Amino acid sequence: MKNEFQTNIERVTRRQFFGRTAQGLGAAALASMLSNPSSGAQTLPGLPHFPPKAKRVVCLWQGGGCSHVDLFDHKPMLAKMQGQDIPASVRGTTRLSTMTAGASKWPAVGAIKPFQQYGKSGMELSSMLPNLGKLADEICLVRSMHTEAVNHAPGVTLFMTGSQVPGRPSMGAWLAYGLGCESQDLPAFVVMTSSDKGKTCGQLFYDYYWGTGFLPSRFQGVRFRNTGDPVPYLENPPGTSRTSRRALLDDIRALNEEHLADYGDPEIDTRISQYEMAFRMQASVPDLTDFSKEPKSVIERYGRDALVKGTFANNCLIARRLLERGVRFVQLMHAGWDQHGNLYTQLEEQCRDTEGPAAALITDLKERGLLDDTLVYWGNEFGRTPFGQGPADKPNGRDHFGRAYSVFLAGAGVRGGTVVGETDDFAWNIVRDPVHVHDMQATIMHLCGINHEAFTFRYQGRQFRLTDVHGHVVKAIVS
Repeated sequence: MKNEFQTNIERVTRRQFFGRTAQGLGAAALASMLSNPSSGAQTLPGLPHFPPKAKRVVCLWQGGGCSHVDLFDHKPMLAKMQGQDIPASVRGTTRLSTMTAGASKWPAVGAIKPFQQYGKSGMELSSMLPNLGKLADEICLVRSMHTEAVNHAPGVTLFMTGSQVPGRPSMGAWLAYGLGCESQDLPAFVVMTSSDKGKTCGQLFYDYYWGTGFLPSRFQGVRFRNTGDPVPYLENPPGTSRTSRRALLDDIRALNEEHLADYGDPEIDTRISQYEMAFRMQASVPDLTDFSKEPKSVIERYGRDALVKGTFANNCLIARRLLERGVRFVQLMHAGWDQHGNLYTQLEEQCRDTEGPAAALITDLKERGLLDDTLVYWGNEFGRTPFGQGPADKPNGRDHFGRAYSVFLAGAGVRGGTVVGETDDFAWNIVRDPVHVHDMQATIMHLCGINHEAFTFRYQGRQFRLTDVHGHVVKAIVS
């Protein structure tokens, strides 16, 4: 007996054929969507490849590039050589940004605040991270990340999509496409953005950081606004009841389904699903952002800005509520870490605004039993230079640095209280267990039950994957 897809193939016209194939969607994926218009809430056949440790992921993105030598990777040698040039034998031919690549001085600058040991593991972290320090035994700190990128947008794009050039699907879109969403009333992939109060960073958040590239656009991240309602049009127009809106959408859906059956364009399926999701979000989003029943002690844990819209603290609180409602991937993007000339003032402010809410989120998830199957990733596009930027006699900043930097993970399947990798005495070169961006992507996929080499999408004659043609799972991270 012929299925709907086979029948459509037999009666397709030349114009329809070229219209559909221009979308670049494989026949199998299209057949799946035609047979099940709600497939966005379902996993792809064969996924997950093995039992996942993480059912959901929250990415706490610290845009601008945090200083690993001031926060995560203590190097007394830098303080000992304060103001002296870092030796050429250490610097080698490292690629730097145009702001410092031609410098004549390379003055070592030690950590601007003391480090101390935290937890039973004795993990060394900056004293500017006291709340995260209390969670040291939950954290896996990676001190050996590295990337080829030396500028912000290419660096963010590389981590989020696997390429420095925009156009490929983001990590959240891949997971939404492959694993679907456990919630029927919220998107599989939600994005929220914030920035430091002084707007010192100036970095933009581009839509392709959470885009779908060549995947069907229904899997792109839904960005919650940081002013007004999180999404537009939560209220129906005056005089329009929910019942009449439902009837209108039913009629529109019927027309779109006829068009889909005739034409086979997957973006019509996206249109159908997005109309339906928007209708359900009119009920689910107001409840999501209603904190009246949230215990006061929990709100206070997230800090002074917990109920201030558009702050990192408020976004962390909303993120926890999204995760417990079944959203697959939550991406919080916070700008303000680009300290070229304000290291001694702005870095501590950034820590004060972000590390407490991040720690509160991890603690909140743990208390609710969600940390066991929720992966928390805290990272950035690169680190900062071990040498100072600015006046040679009194440098006041650090430039971009991708040769070595630090990130951390916590939660599902992560080996807590562990440090992975090591850099030299100047935090310049990696001397043990390097972890490339693609390796981290592969590891995150692995924790979600996905073999990154087997999870591909055919586009323009090639099988694409998040990790491109690279990446290895970092076993030292996985418990």
